[in-house]
Amino acid sequence: MSRARQPPLVTGISPNEGISWTKVTIRGENLGTGPTDLIGLTICGHNCLLTAEWMSASKIVCRVGQAKNDKGDIIVTTKSGGKGTSTVSFKLLKPEKIGILDQSAVWVDEMNYYDMRTDRNKGIPPLSLRPANPLGIEIDKGRFPQKDLEALFPGMSADFTSENFSAAWYLIENHSTTSFDQLKTAVVNLKKQANKKNEGSLAYVKGGLSTFFEAQDALSAIHQKLEADGTEKVEGSMTQKLENVLNRASNTADTLFQEVLGRKDKADSTRNALNVLQRFKFLFNLPLNIERNIQKGDYDVVINDYEKAKSLFGKTEVQVFKKYYAEVETRIEALRELLLDKLLETPSTLHDQKRYIRYLSDLHAPGDPAWQCIGAQHQWILQLMHNCKESCVKGQKGKDIFLFRNSLLHSPMLDLDSDVRPSPIGHLGQTASLKRGSSFQSGRDDAWRYKAPQQVVFVEKLTKLVVSQLPNFWKLWISYVNGSLFSETAEKSGQMERSKKNARQRQNDFKKMIQEVMHCLVKLIRGALLPFSLREGESRQYGGWEMKSELSGQWLTHVIQTVRLSSESLTALEIPNDMLQIIQDLILDLRVRCIIVTLQHTAEDIKRLAEKEDWVVDNEGLTSLPSQFEQCIVHSLQSLKTVLDCKPGEASVFQQQKTQEDVCQLSIGIMQVFIDCLEQLSTKPDGDIDTSHLSVDVSSPDLFGSIHEDSSLSSEQRLLIALSNCCYLERHTFLNIAEHFEKHGFQGVEKITQVSMESLKELDQRLFEMYIEFKADPIVGSLEPGIYAGYFDWKDCLVPAGVRNYLKEALVNIIAVHAEVFTISKDLVPRVMSRVVEAVSEELSRLMQCVSSFSKNGALQARLEICALRDTVAIYLTPESNSSFKQALEALPQLSSGTEKKLLEELLNKFKSSMHLQLTCFQASSSAMMKT
Repeated sequence: MSRARQPPLVTGISPNEGISWTKVTIRGENLGTGPTDLIGLTICGHNCLLTAEWMSASKIVCRVGQAKNDKGDIIVTTKSGGKGTSTVSFKLLKPEKIGILDQSAVWVDEMNYYDMRTDRNKGIPPLSLRPANPLGIEIDKGRFPQKDLEALFPGMSADFTSENFSAAWYLIENHSTTSFDQLKTAVVNLKKQANKKNEGSLAYVKGGLSTFFEAQDALSAIHQKLEADGTEKVEGSMTQKLENVLNRASNTADTLFQEVLGRKDKADSTRNALNVLQRFKFLFNLPLNIERNIQKGDYDVVINDYEKAKSLFGKTEVQVFKKYYAEVETRIEALRELLLDKLLETPSTLHDQKRYIRYLSDLHAPGDPAWQCIGAQHQWILQLMHNCKESCVKGQKGKDIFLFRNSLLHSPMLDLDSDVRPSPIGHLGQTASLKRGSSFQSGRDDAWRYKAPQQVVFVEKLTKLVVSQLPNFWKLWISYVNGSLFSETAEKSGQMERSKKNARQRQNDFKKMIQEVMHCLVKLIRGALLPFSLREGESRQYGGWEMKSELSGQWLTHVIQTVRLSSESLTALEIPNDMLQIIQDLILDLRVRCIIVTLQHTAEDIKRLAEKEDWVVDNEGLTSLPSQFEQCIVHSLQSLKTVLDCKPGEASVFQQQKTQEDVCQLSIGIMQVFIDCLEQLSTKPDGDIDTSHLSVDVSSPDLFGSIHEDSSLSSEQRLLIALSNCCYLERHTFLNIAEHFEKHGFQGVEKITQVSMESLKELDQRLFEMYIEFKADPIVGSLEPGIYAGYFDWKDCLVPAGVRNYLKEALVNIIAVHAEVFTISKDLVPRVMSRVVEAVSEELSRLMQCVSSFSKNGALQARLEICALRDTVAIYLTPESNSSFKQALEALPQLSSGTEKKLLEELLNKFKSSMHLQLTCFQASSSAMMKT
């Protein structure tokens, strides 16, 4: 673990005193490792974290808030070091405010205050300021509801600058808990303020008394002089003269000061105009500033200036102000239209969309720009999906291939990385791309797109488009629902509440948008891969592909993996499962179709195995055909493993009864195709088979040699090889395949095995009967001519001298059959030889029973030959052949003397001794059979 950092320590602050919102610089040690490490900052007990700006581990800049304490410490808190300490303190000064009713030697223009949201100074009009505390005592706001006070004092107000001011309301609202002594002090304060105002008025009057008294003295002197003269003439003359003098003085004064006074009036007028321009230059320069800031893209500045102008001049009655403010409104309206166009422009990032929506909200744009943006984004995604389909269809037809690749692969309209902020969806998409690429090629290069069918490329493009565009669309809706489109810090609660209310009303509409995108995605994929699953009216809109041949199982597996990864990406957005169920249905249909197509293609591949038969036989009498058949099925099932496995949320492909039946019938068909292949190979005419590459394994010392020196196979040898393969299939291959079917979850494996076994046994029996017919019939047919060769007669024959040649020839033919079968498969020897012996014994029994009578020598000769044959082939006797030999012997007269029996035994021993070499094959076969 890393060592914990030291707690923060504040060693200095500049300045160390000031009023609220004073900007200060804090210095110290261990003030945090970064902006995110700073979690607390208080000055005089007030939280100043909102205005804090972390500069370094030893410097922080912030503004002092409206603290309750006049003096206090500066406490910094960080994640790494915890709560810190301070060696210095800050003194909070109370600003002196000048009320609108207070006399002042300066013009009170505006009071600046700090706006924490925009970090800009704003102005408050003078009339919005309130005078200082008139009572001069501490204000203690009461807890009386405003509605109750309004009901108690109808038509009145607690504002003492209002014409309807109610002192009782003011006292209840601001001094409900104030003591009587404090209220007496407040009365004294009010009297002092009133005396100061009276004294100030008297002072202004006293300042002009000297001039008044001088004028009064002059008038009195003139009046006294007129009384001393005592005559009306003098009075009239003096009065007239005085008037003339005054008139001439007035005219002369006007003449002398007319130009000066004119220049003074003009200067005053110019000065007043300049003062107005200077005081209200913000409004006069605002239209031009708005245009410049719009061109620079500083929309925040424009909005702040507009809010300030609206608060100052929104309700002005001055004509010049109205004119300039109208210009401001015109430019703001143009800005609203510009921002709305940018908001609805596609493509755009989620960050830009949020920014433009907030701008329009701050400008009080009509309607609901956020919902307009959602609708435009929805239509744009749908249009992109259809454009993708049209481009891929053209690419399939060989038209505009270059335009297709450049417009789809490199067009900014499909810039799938427009939002550069990292997200788990992007990481998942990259992982999915790697997984998909590893199945078919080493890298995701453009060459792969030329190898892949156009439908597969389309699904890749379409799913990538949806996965890249839908997350921003979904996040835009979520921001619209929770109100964060308008404020990240919940400053505009009114807009947020309206947004949430609108979102609740439009929730069903947005759900329909998502469902429309999902339906469009699924139907476009169905149109490309499963056109038969679309309705008649939907084929033109979502189809249009040239279906020359259906995709192979490998490409369908690739498509399923692509759609699965897309479904996982959409699920990660926390989209409700009911909206994504249609994708799960598509995946299920694709999985079922992939299994059907794979099994169909497997049957075609197995049908072509007949062309690969090389008739190379091993020691067990097998060719490579059974092994190739098993490998073909195992490889096919392995390729279906990912399709058969169920991902989270997916159902088994065998849940539907129809799918089970179809897969079972296809599996039986595969087995039957191979059985037909075996039958075709075993019964093919000699001219239709290529035996130039035939070779026989002669490594075993038990083999007599090669089948034929010219290395050509006879039809009987093909039958033997097919029979050997059938035996192996029945004992091993079909059982192994059944295990593989069960391992991969196939249903009805018992039925598949049973039907296949029955069909295989029928083929085996047909081939066996065919081979026995080929081999036994010539031997059986040669017995009767051989017995009666040379006009032999059982009634008139010589004393037996040994076994006649016909029987020896028959035994040699049986030995030849034995050699042929033994060369191919040792396991077939007992089965074949038993049937051949049965046929020969049956024929011999029939011939003996057909003889009308035997002489003594004839009976001995017949018994010798029957016993010689029976003893020679004793190891291959069956109940049927034993019965035939017994019937043949019963048809002969019994031996009457011991001499005949002795002669019979001697002749049998002589026969066995003379043909010992030929009969060895039966003994060796017997030994081998006994061992097995």
